[in-house]
Amino acid sequence: MSARRPLREQLRLPLTREASHGATTFVRSASNAYAVDALAAWPDSAGQVMAICGPAGCGKSHLAALWAERVGAIPLNGAEAALADPLELEGRPVLLDIAQDADDETLFHLINLAQHDGGALLMVSRPSPRRWDVAVPDLRSRLDAVRVVAMEAPDDNVLSAILTARFAEHSITPGDGVIDYLVRRIDRSAAAVADVVDRLDAEHRPVTRTLARQVLEASDDLFDDAPEDDGGSGLQP
Repeated sequence: MSARRPLREQLRLPLTREASHGATTFVRSASNAYAVDALAAWPDSAGQVMAICGPAGCGKSHLAALWAERVGAIPLNGAEAALADPLELEGRPVLLDIAQDADDETLFHLINLAQHDGGALLMVSRPSPRRWDVAVPDLRSRLDAVRVVAMEAPDDNVLSAILTARFAEHSITPGDGVIDYLVRRIDRSAAAVADVVDRLDAEHRPVTRTLARQVLEASDDLFDDAPEDDGGSGLQP
């Protein structure tokens, strides 16, 4: 069991963080439809706990934040959740992002708090809760019983939508075929989209397929020259 003090003994953390992603359209597609449907009317009773899992950049935090806005959930993040005031959490839906980083005591208390009328707990992580390393047997059994909803890496439709939105944020109108060209060549994540659009914007030239090819080739050269153990490949951050 972690040596960290239980949730009720922690210093109070003002719950002022906003989970706002509403300005960005979330595109429903085959890669995320199961999760979208699962959250559409959830929770429908007290004491419910769910986990959304998937690879980096698949949109799970974005989807969860939209859910939090809809139901008025309190957003918490990873290990910082240990600092939350239980009196503010009781009887409220809670969103716990980077959930696998929360300590055992905090997870246990959050699951218990979800049992109160009006309570619910939505956890977001890359690995399923069944794969988290926990030391408390009762917590292990509870995590194994959590409903897990999986998301996949963005498919072509989602990646195209993310690229379109990111270009619009930069006031860039890409040339014909640029988005289709990038969809076929960049890593399938929101982070990869942000990276390539930032690189194109930095060129201060019209964004054409030729420029897109040059930027991608320059990025490949950058990572080819990097040390083998740096963990980088392609446009993956």
